[in-house]
Amino acid sequence: MSNLNLRKAQRVKDDEFYTMYRDIEKELAHYLPHFKGKSVYLNCDNPILSQFWAYFSTNFQKLELKELIATHYINQNPTLFDTKPIPKPNLYRQTPKGIKKEFLMDDGDFRSKECKDILEKSDIVVTNPPFSLFREYIAQLIKYDKKFLIIGNQNAISYKEIFPLLKENKVWLGHTYGRMMFHISNHNYRLSTKTQTFGNICWFTNLETNKRNESLPLFKLYNENDYPKYDNYDAINVDWVDEIPIDYDGYMGVPITFMQKHNPNQFEIIGQGQGNLYRELTSKGLSQKFVDDYYKTGGTGSIKEDHPVLGYYDKKGKAVIPYMRIIISKINQNGEIGRHARLKIL
Repeated sequence: MSNLNLRKAQRVKDDEFYTMYRDIEKELAHYLPHFKGKSVYLNCDNPILSQFWAYFSTNFQKLELKELIATHYINQNPTLFDTKPIPKPNLYRQTPKGIKKEFLMDDGDFRSKECKDILEKSDIVVTNPPFSLFREYIAQLIKYDKKFLIIGNQNAISYKEIFPLLKENKVWLGHTYGRMMFHISNHNYRLSTKTQTFGNICWFTNLETNKRNESLPLFKLYNENDYPKYDNYDAINVDWVDEIPIDYDGYMGVPITFMQKHNPNQFEIIGQGQGNLYRELTSKGLSQKFVDDYYKTGGTGSIKEDHPVLGYYDKKGKAVIPYMRIIISKINQNGEIGRHARLKIL
């Protein structure tokens, strides 16, 4: 068995966490009108285990679906420690006439030609894809210009492949954000009694909902002490989303949790405050003086001059490097962004 197949098989095992019916039902309740007359594709779902299939199959008539299709990966190259799987259908198709079970020629990987051909003909994709392949998975959805509602890790928000999609309003976050519990498979076509909870889960979508047009209430007033400016970028630091000042028109660095409440008619996303996309925001990293001050006041980590991350001095003069910040600017009633928004700060 090749190293590639070994790694592929390991990824599948590591990623086999099955979404609970109650969480699917809770999230899908916000998108029901989108599914009328549509072909829904679950391209990472074994209907024997998948609660996505259970939800859509049970509600097929209620949702007025045109077609429901599910495909899933079957490892064709088991390791020495695995039992060779008994051949089972890995293509399920439900129409108003009933359910048909078929065998794919390939292994059912969402990247296979067979699955891409099905994807091309479908309308909406809904699933919990392998987190380890999330970048590749969402890139394929964008390439095929598909509507989708998928589960992902919140860390994916900052991926250099994902963040630009959020910034350009090609993708946004769904309703559920935070803690979710998953079933675990025992690799014998059954869900075990074991579960695992993750605290950093969210849904990614390009389906419109009312939530996307809800404005974030703003109450706080700006003052220099509570909102320090970054040492290397012309923006203020905001520690909590509910403390975004109502009267500040410039750039603001907000926590990544802002993305869950983002209304594109209220704010524009300017950039990302650290990591691979930082240089698109500004060419100016941390100064040597800031780095020295950071370590003098107990700073940790491997930080050096010109490091691509935002830093500021708090009211006590301590050099602080905040966790990931998203740079935003308010949009006024005329649809124009804040006064700094089109300036490139070098």
